[in-house]
Amino acid sequence: MDSLKWIFSYLKKYKFKYLFALLLVLFTSAINMVNPFISGRIVDKVLGENQTNLLIPLILTMIAIIVFKGFITYAYQMILEKISQRILFKIRTDLYEKLLELDVNFYSKVKTGDLMARMTGDTDAIRHFVAWVVYNILSSVTTFVFAIISMMYVNATLTIFMLFVSPLIGFFTFKMSKEISPTFHNIREAYSRLNSVVQENISGNRVVRAFGRETFEIDKFNIENKNYRDRNLDTIKVTRKYIPKLEFLSNSLSVVMILVGGVLVVTNKITLGELVIFNSLLWALNNPMRMCGYLINDTQRFIASSAKIIELLRTESNIKNNEETINLNKFKGDISFKNVSLDIDGRRVINNVSFEVKAGQTIGLVGHTGAGKSLIIDLLSRFYDATEGEIFIDGINIKDMDLDILRGNVAIAMQDIFLFSDTVKDNIAFSNPRASFPEVKRIAKKAQAHDFIKRLDEGYETIIGERGVGLSGGQKQRVSLARAMMKNASIFVLDDVTSAVDMETEKKIQHELKNMEEKKTTFIIAHRISSLKQADLILVLDNGEIVERGNHNELVKKDGYYSSIFYTQYGNLNLEVEGV
Repeated sequence: MDSLKWIFSYLKKYKFKYLFALLLVLFTSAINMVNPFISGRIVDKVLGENQTNLLIPLILTMIAIIVFKGFITYAYQMILEKISQRILFKIRTDLYEKLLELDVNFYSKVKTGDLMARMTGDTDAIRHFVAWVVYNILSSVTTFVFAIISMMYVNATLTIFMLFVSPLIGFFTFKMSKEISPTFHNIREAYSRLNSVVQENISGNRVVRAFGRETFEIDKFNIENKNYRDRNLDTIKVTRKYIPKLEFLSNSLSVVMILVGGVLVVTNKITLGELVIFNSLLWALNNPMRMCGYLINDTQRFIASSAKIIELLRTESNIKNNEETINLNKFKGDISFKNVSLDIDGRRVINNVSFEVKAGQTIGLVGHTGAGKSLIIDLLSRFYDATEGEIFIDGINIKDMDLDILRGNVAIAMQDIFLFSDTVKDNIAFSNPRASFPEVKRIAKKAQAHDFIKRLDEGYETIIGERGVGLSGGQKQRVSLARAMMKNASIFVLDDVTSAVDMETEKKIQHELKNMEEKKTTFIIAHRISSLKQADLILVLDNGEIVERGNHNELVKKDGYYSSIFYTQYGNLNLEVEGV
């Protein structure tokens, strides 16, 4: 029932059109009863009583009804298809908006393939139900009822004999429905896992080839492919178990009709024309019974798919705006972390972190892999909310800020670079779609990306592959940096974004960042000392805690982690600390 309530909420907008279409279905079921009676009249009056003058009018009437029914059928099918497509569009839009709303923690637990299955296969099952299953259920039920009424009108005795098999059909239909329901849920889960394997291999095909793991990945795919096949076979086994029984019972109606009807004709209880009416109406009993199995299949598929979509739509993001937010269109850039801790899946990953930054200052974050450097930025951008403590920007708790405004004032050149399958120009302008082409070129020059871009086949109009396939690591980093610079935000984050560029290019980038038109509060996450030495404050993290803090000169003189990586990178060279 939950699935029906949910889909009806989407149908409300189109309820009058949808009801009108269903009324046309009802009307079609009714006029389907007319031609059998005309056939009986032809047999009794034209053939039996030789009233040949009735033949042409009766045949023309039958043709007119067939043509009229064809127009009505076309009309209601078009109405239902249009409504189903609009509902499909709205559901996909709602799903996509929900996916954009959900937080990082959600995506860390759900596979991309599962989400893709919900956006494609599951939504199509909904469309199929709205456009086809509902009207076929109504058509089957009303056709069956109208057929019984028509038959009872002609001869009650023969009708009752023909209905003896109906309880058996109802019994087998009910049993089939109960057995087939879990199989569709299993199919849905198997399809999701298969989708995930395919998606992962498409995204990571270069890694698979680089490590020669094609055979392993094919075996992994075959396991999920076989599982998906077997789950479908489970459904087929159930349907093959019951559909032959339903077919047999449906077909037995014709045997009953011939036996009982023949006796009634011979004993003059009914005319031959009335037996023809029964024979012509036989499909109206047979077809709905045959359709039962298929309609149950499609309904169960709808229930399984809608359950997955409803689950996603009802998922709440842990990160959301407060009811009342403080809106600052432009930040100065003062930042304060006060006793901030973060737990993820019950594990403490940031512990009691406190520091203050003045607007325009540069902060370096350094530490071994997994120390919590990127998580500091995630907390600042509210990708996660602190488990304990508070974070302030310009004296305002970030939880009291509008999320769009907060993130609109933070530009991040990410370590995990994602570039869209689009032109280089549009990738750079992603953070500022209104930017002019000269502005894109100007920023690309600052990010030291212009020279390699102009050497590409189509320059700035070159389409780069998904995730930047076709560009080197350093080139992707510079495009990512240009994208962040294009945003012109008050807070600027460089998350290990120059690790793949040469030292000379890194110096040029640092020079451009230092001389940006508007002084920004800048966070630099890096392992190279050369990237950190100009920072006003450097924080050394270990297991989510700040273990050292100070500027470059202060930290080099300490016997700590920063000092160790400094001497690891520069050896025992006799260098002035300040000159490095």
